[in-house]
Amino acid sequence: MFDKTYRQRLETDLAQWEADGVIAPAVAASIRNALPPLPAGINIAVVVAIVGGLLIAAAFLAFVAAHWTEIARLLRFVILLAGMVVAGGLGAWFASAGRTVLADLCASIGAIIFGAGIALVGQMYHLGEDFAGGMLLWSIGAFAGALLTGSRGALAVGLVAASIWTCLRTYDTPDALHLPFVAVWLIAAATAFAWNSRVAAHLVAIAMLPWWIATSLRFELDGAQPSFLLANGAALLFGAGLAIAASPSPRALRLGSVLSIYGAFALAGVAFLEVTTVDDIVSFRTGTVPAQPLWAILSGIAGAILSLASAGITRRAGEVLAACAIGLVLLAAPIWPASAAGEPWFAYAALLCAMLCLVVSGMLDEVRPRIVAGWLGIAGVIAGITWAVKGSLLGRSAFLAAAGIIAVGFATALNRMLPRAAR
Repeated sequence: MFDKTYRQRLETDLAQWEADGVIAPAVAASIRNALPPLPAGINIAVVVAIVGGLLIAAAFLAFVAAHWTEIARLLRFVILLAGMVVAGGLGAWFASAGRTVLADLCASIGAIIFGAGIALVGQMYHLGEDFAGGMLLWSIGAFAGALLTGSRGALAVGLVAASIWTCLRTYDTPDALHLPFVAVWLIAAATAFAWNSRVAAHLVAIAMLPWWIATSLRFELDGAQPSFLLANGAALLFGAGLAIAASPSPRALRLGSVLSIYGAFALAGVAFLEVTTVDDIVSFRTGTVPAQPLWAILSGIAGAILSLASAGITRRAGEVLAACAIGLVLLAAPIWPASAAGEPWFAYAALLCAMLCLVVSGMLDEVRPRIVAGWLGIAGVIAGITWAVKGSLLGRSAFLAAAGIIAVGFATALNRMLPRAAR
């Protein structure tokens, strides 16, 4: 939850409790005094200043590009160094003045200029055409700038460069896993943990997706189904996020909650992909689905185990259902080839139950993004089942009707069992 939203809600609750006589005015005042001050937000002046700075930087780059061939090589190199020095100097000045947003922007611009410098120096001196290596060098420089300045923007630049690097390396060497990116990602995750920054946590969570996607598409060369490999990645991200959030550390709670949110959305997306790609709405293969790689299977199992371990620590029923959602999505992988001769009804049922478990899990734990992810997954799975190319449309309509009747009956029985106050 963002700090400003939380403060507004807390202030409303305190005023209501004080008016109702639940707490004394002195208690409400002490609670307000105990809260740390809110960080400075981005006002209109800052936004205009950011736009102005970007326009000046764009004008400078356009001017240099227009006269690039007329500028001597040494002067080009000096211009690049001067751009980084100016960006760093302005960032330091803004940081000393308490303008953290503008300081972060300057550090980000410096990281971008560093990447442009790598490309232009390589072009000027005709260095080896290792584009992936250049991306790695850019990522290292951006990460160094982020660690030195605490810039979230520089961290974002570093993660983007690292993602491009791992995608290129995966394409160049499809016969081997590109594990060095995992080490880079762990460093970024440790940085987000140390910063206790929600923005950094979002960046780290997003950065994990390109590696899994590139790795899953790599195995398409062997005839494997990418959606099943993505399911294991989503399971690991979801389960690991829940386990990290179960730690008593507030830093771990912030990082883990963000990772689990992205894992929930990834799990919903995978459920949709399993229906649309495996059932030949979008064809990714020509033969039967082979066994998934052992490392991928172990990753999915680890995600389910971690979510159960988190449920054991937190004693939350919602996390047990999250583990069930993970398990049911992973269960669809071995069910599908077993149903190759006919309709994969059990796989459809498993995916629908998984998404329902995801919705109920979010409701029990009061995690709205998880609820949204579950509903999106249900919508995607139903759409995929309805518009699948193979099989009889009448049979699919009968399956959906039977599933709906069972769900309504279960809801009716559950409503009668629950206490009236809990309905």
